[in-house]
Amino acid sequence: MNNSAISFAPAELRKLRSLKDPHGIQGFLDDMPYHLADTAWSPCRVLRENTAHCFEGAIFGAAALRANGFPPLILDFEAEHDTDHVVAIYRMNGHWAAIAKSNFTGCRYREPVYRSLRELAMSYFNLYFNLRRERTLRTFSRPVNLARFDHLEWMTTEKPIWFIVDYLFEIYHYRLLLPGMAKRLHRVDERLFRAECAGRAEK
Repeated sequence: MNNSAISFAPAELRKLRSLKDPHGIQGFLDDMPYHLADTAWSPCRVLRENTAHCFEGAIFGAAALRANGFPPLILDFEAEHDTDHVVAIYRMNGHWAAIAKSNFTGCRYREPVYRSLRELAMSYFNLYFNLRRERTLRTFSRPVNLARFDHLEWMTTEKPIWFIVDYLFEIYHYRLLLPGMAKRLHRVDERLFRAECAGRAEK
């Protein structure tokens, strides 16, 4: 790991390294309460507050991956009539996987079995919907290596890290659907809706 991660306090770095692997990082995020505030906390702040939403969970996941020997990569999903979603990603034996925090059951962890980032993104499609039960996922970004923001101390700063959000708005996203497909999509049925909303945090 490069020296940029040393900006964590020793106890914080030990905590991140104690998670050991991607599945351990996901378990830590799963145990952490989901919060609904409009914040953009750094991984250091998330560790201290022990709560996160999807963007903060992805950024924390990327920092924890870095502390355990992986590059700090994230992937952005754009949605229609819905909130976007961000996941931390890693590759193992040539296959992609994801770590994520979500207020919906199925939009979280993915095992390293996906041959491409498009395959990984499509694994979220059927479970990505809004409260009107419309399937809303439309695009995915290229991978973003958060090391590009090391000069802004994205892992440990006490300031909001909106600069990462702004960057995600600027970069190219790949479409998942062909023209006309969205108009033919069906709404999620009651059983799937209830399953995905289990334990959902609400204002």
